[in-house]
Amino acid sequence: MKPITNIMVVGIGGQGVMTAADIISQAAIMEGHDVKKTEVAGMAQRGGVVTSHVRFGEKVLSPSIPPGTADLMLAFEPAEALRWVTHVKDQATVMVNTYPQAPPVVSIGLFDYPEQPETQLQSHPIELISFDAGSLSIKLGDRRLVNSIMLGAIAKQLPFSPEVLKAALLTRFKDKGEKLLALNETAFKAGQQASQLTPRQAK
Repeated sequence: MKPITNIMVVGIGGQGVMTAADIISQAAIMEGHDVKKTEVAGMAQRGGVVTSHVRFGEKVLSPSIPPGTADLMLAFEPAEALRWVTHVKDQATVMVNTYPQAPPVVSIGLFDYPEQPETQLQSHPIELISFDAGSLSIKLGDRRLVNSIMLGAIAKQLPFSPEVLKAALLTRFKDKGEKLLALNETAFKAGQQASQLTPRQAK
């Protein structure tokens, strides 16, 4: 049997975590894979912590990724990347949006936001690729484009062509009008370029 690919998508509600997981799943289905997906932690309301697991391969029996076995992490928020980094394999790629967005449990004083989460991530045995997707989305004119930017950034890390992932993304927006479709395609390409320009740090 072909090996199963395990992907974690983590972040804060409103960033498009579950949408990104849906699009990755759809791309895998387009490639003929069996796919299982689940939201295993947090809540999807704006600001709440959200974590999705995506698993695909020839035959997938369970949607949940056991700790220490994720092949890839797509992190929409740096502190969430740090929270879940122990779920990835050694030398796994962790793609991080460095634009911080603290969840409500921090703003109301129940928890402290970790100090310099990126620096702490560098102490783990991972391939860290990080860039400011949040500021890039603002430059492109819409904060919601973080989703498409991050998908573009992770595209070359997947076991199928980036064009397949882009097609799955654009299918999501095909009924939203040509302007929005073009904007998301631009954001996807911007994510691809940003990830290529970012130094990779492996420990």
